[in-house]
Amino acid sequence: MPQSPRFLAPGGYDPVNAKKNVRSIVRALARAYGQPRTWLNHSNPFELVVATILSAQCTDELVNRVTPELFARYPTPEALAAANPSDVEKIIRPTGFFRQKTKSIIGCARKIVEDFGGEVPQTMEELTNLPGVARKTANVVLANCWPRPASDHGIFVDTHIRRVSQRLALTAHENPVDIERDLMQLLPKETWVDVPHQMILLGRGPCNARTPDHEACPLLKWCPTGQAAKAPNT
Repeated sequence: MPQSPRFLAPGGYDPVNAKKNVRSIVRALARAYGQPRTWLNHSNPFELVVATILSAQCTDELVNRVTPELFARYPTPEALAAANPSDVEKIIRPTGFFRQKTKSIIGCARKIVEDFGGEVPQTMEELTNLPGVARKTANVVLANCWPRPASDHGIFVDTHIRRVSQRLALTAHENPVDIERDLMQLLPKETWVDVPHQMILLGRGPCNARTPDHEACPLLKWCPTGQAAKAPNT
């Protein structure tokens, strides 16, 4: 049974209003947040793949504290593929689920070496065949390393994007794959890189989970959740 959206706007999802408002929302996001990119520190696609795998159930800030040592010791897919798992576990332990993450990043590095000559592949199909790389991770890597039209990425959906999309009534879903599909149908393709990163900044700021600051939100005019919160009690 589908999970009910936790932050669905009052009145639910209205596809007509979503389509009507989306271009205004895109423009407001651009004015407020410019063209941000991932906050995971990396110098090449391989480092971003690894960092994104490590970011599962972990903050970007913590991942960024761990990866300098990891990449200094294992700077290439070949180096990480040959690593002793116990040594890697010691480095990435603070990110949580470190045993599974160690297995994933070493397995990912080995497949990159064995199947792709040490170069991170540039398609969704190939990336999602790497250990530890699901669609969200692939979208992050493609959007930041090979943005359209060079690649076939979609729209990555994290907890902030899910919450913002539901509050704006741009989706009626909880599952990230379903939310991605809804956003891809609504958003112009040329915004598929910028908008997710802008939504994350919005979600980390005024549209946070616990105490949203509707008055500070640049999207208040088009947000049914914020408008409902502002309405006087009757």
